[in-house]
Amino acid sequence: MDEYLLPRLLERFIAFLNDQGKSKFTIVAYKKDIEQFIGFLASVEKNDIRDVKKDDIEGFISNLLEKKYTKKSASRKLNSIRTLFRFLKHEGVISANPAFDISHPKYTQTPPRILSKMEYRALRDVAKEDVRTYALVEVLLQTGIKIGEIATLFIKDMGEDSITIRPYGKNIERIVPLNKAAKDAMNEYVKVRGTNGSTENIFITRTGNALLIRNIRQIIDRCFQEVGIENATVNDLRNTFIAHQLRNGATLEYISSIVGHRRISSTERFLNLVKQEADRKEKLGEL
Repeated sequence: MDEYLLPRLLERFIAFLNDQGKSKFTIVAYKKDIEQFIGFLASVEKNDIRDVKKDDIEGFISNLLEKKYTKKSASRKLNSIRTLFRFLKHEGVISANPAFDISHPKYTQTPPRILSKMEYRALRDVAKEDVRTYALVEVLLQTGIKIGEIATLFIKDMGEDSITIRPYGKNIERIVPLNKAAKDAMNEYVKVRGTNGSTENIFITRTGNALLIRNIRQIIDRCFQEVGIENATVNDLRNTFIAHQLRNGATLEYISSIVGHRRISSTERFLNLVKQEADRKEKLGEL
């Protein structure tokens, strides 16, 4: 029956996520993960949800690892599958969740990458060559907001000394202060941006369209390459902000509220890194 076919059930699941107010980035990620799972099931001639067993899910995860997907990536895809089956059980489509007790692939959590003082200065210096790039880099470095959040900033979200991060998905609304460096960089960019484009987004392309996450990532990666910063990602600007705040004595509660961590433990994991760095510098006589 059509009501048990996986593609049809995926449509229902995506509609449910939309109704729950999940962000478009979250929904796209779920959709891609589950489409990949459905493709695997099709390869073993299964397209009815009632035929899917625990062994099929474990086979999918094993197949991912054989294809050299990271354990972290495979674990995320398993989470997507679990969420789908929880939804289907709640809806009465299935009576049991076959993904319930499947173990996640064990992987070592990579310590957050924190830019050194030299890398920090070099990145800011090279970004100054372009007013839009400089605004992006300064806001990311000085506020710790996520790339998805800066990509969806609207003109109306910008205050005199702060920006408003609007709620989406699991994110709650929060006010993020701008220091002088970030505020000046934003003001200079807004002057140049003017009223170009038909989008409300602050950051736009040369043709006036919203600057997408992939565009921002390309811009920052280009800066990394120009100054020789290796093994770094856009998210490391967020890591650097958190570490910098901790070094300057900001409380975990304050940092957590600014960067939007839902659990304070997410902020706490930076404490050891900052302490290790301080211990290393003390041994080298740099403090």
